[in-house]
Amino acid sequence: MHKYEIIIYWSDEDKSFIAEVPELHGCMSDGETHADAIKNVQLIIDEWIETAKKLGRKIPKPKGRKLQYA
Repeated sequence: MHKYEIIIYWSDEDKSFIAEVPELHGCMSDGETHADAIKNVQLIIDEWIETAKKLGRKIPKPKGRKLQYA
C-alpha cells in the first residue's frame, strides 16, 4: 500500500466517487463507494509508477499532510 495522499469526493456528473492522488499528476480513479474508489486508485497508483519508471520519469516521494495546531 502506498502512502500518497488521496482525496475522495462525489461527482454528480459521473455519479460516482472520485479518488485523486495530487502528488501523481493525472492519477485518479472512481468507484460506486468510497471503498471501491480507494481500491481502484491503489491499482492506478501502481500503474502510474510502473509507467513512470518505464519512461524514466521521476517518481515523487509521498509527502503526506502535515497537521498544524494552534
